[in-house]
Amino acid sequence: MASLGTTEPVTPPPSRTVLPRSYVLWLAGTCASLVGDAALYFALGWAASAHGGQAAALVLTAITLPRTVLLLLGGAVGDRFGARRVLITGDAAMLAAGLALALATRMWGTSLWMLLGFAAVVGTVDAFCLPATGSMPRRLVSKEQLPRAMALRQAGGQVAALLGAPLGAALVAASGLGGTALVDAGSFVAVLAVMVWVRPAAGAERAPRAESVLAGITDGLKLAAADPVLRTALLLTAAAAAALLPAVSLLGPLLVRSNGWGPGTAGLVAAGQGAGILFAALLTARVGPVRRIGTGASLGLALASVGLAGLAAAPAPAAAVAAAVVVGAGSGVFACHMGPLVLAGAPDTHLSRVQSLLSLVQSSALVVANNVLGRLANAPGPGSALLLCAAVGCGAAGIGLTSASLRAPRAAGPTPRSGPGRRNSEAE
Repeated sequence: MASLGTTEPVTPPPSRTVLPRSYVLWLAGTCASLVGDAALYFALGWAASAHGGQAAALVLTAITLPRTVLLLLGGAVGDRFGARRVLITGDAAMLAAGLALALATRMWGTSLWMLLGFAAVVGTVDAFCLPATGSMPRRLVSKEQLPRAMALRQAGGQVAALLGAPLGAALVAASGLGGTALVDAGSFVAVLAVMVWVRPAAGAERAPRAESVLAGITDGLKLAAADPVLRTALLLTAAAAAALLPAVSLLGPLLVRSNGWGPGTAGLVAAGQGAGILFAALLTARVGPVRRIGTGASLGLALASVGLAGLAAAPAPAAAVAAAVVVGAGSGVFACHMGPLVLAGAPDTHLSRVQSLLSLVQSSALVVANNVLGRLANAPGPGSALLLCAAVGCGAAGIGLTSASLRAPRAAGPTPRSGPGRRNSEAE
């Protein structure tokens, strides 16, 4: 059989294709849920901050810890029992949890133990729903439509993030954590209705052979280690997460504070990054990805690294905001190319497991990078830490541009191959 991606034609411009109605409805429901989630996370953090900084950190940890620990299990469950079934179960659980939180806050206020318990529920549900959600575009659209579909998803997620925090602030001021929880629960009613109606293509919902969940986890790890495209893509994703994600959220505010520019500039830097991501996602959705999609991901990472260097050397607030826009644009280009590359490269039987690995490498790299960069930001300073991020990003981009496995796949997506622990999805 031919190697990955070398036998498929180049996809036509995505702007000329019409995405399936099922995907459009699913995306609308998912974005509505993301807005509700972002608002609730703001409200949850605000309520936790009333108990002090250490308590607020515990609440955030109660979300991230179970999510990270259970991600591989969540991916295996999604492939074993079906992503749609997992999402319906998870959405129903979050609907019940939101209603319970609203009732509990009305009766007992916002005690720390209640906040920790709800945060643990959110993290646990996320561990199962994130891999299933990540696999849905492949289950609902053709491989040729994946770049456009995932670019629109990236744009919708960015809009949800931009709207969620202000909405959360307004809801907290008007009705507190309980009212915000009710709004989030309403968003899950909408996404539940969509998930009940949407049905992936036949054969795309469940692994064809019965295997234990533990065996499924092992099989997914073997697949990622054996496949050169997935292996390289996951390594580049880890490097991108370590270099790009802490840059604006962690190092940006520290750089602004060290330069004495004030909190308004920090907000503009974060907004600039978000605007860059949104622009890149909308542009990719309109004109399509770079023909060699792996090369496009590497070029996006290189562009973001240039922005990081510019942010480190910014002499004034306006220059810092402009550099943040470049960082966001490069990040968006990377995500809009790497996402379809990874999802198209996974066989139908392993979609959720590959997505769980993608989320896991990002989370793990971010945890390590945040701690290392936080120390570097103290001495020699945030500018030096940003330059290190730029160097890591450039190095990873160079590896991607010289990698034969990443240069081969085209925009239509790699053709799955048979190999250890996988089946040829074209024959299924």
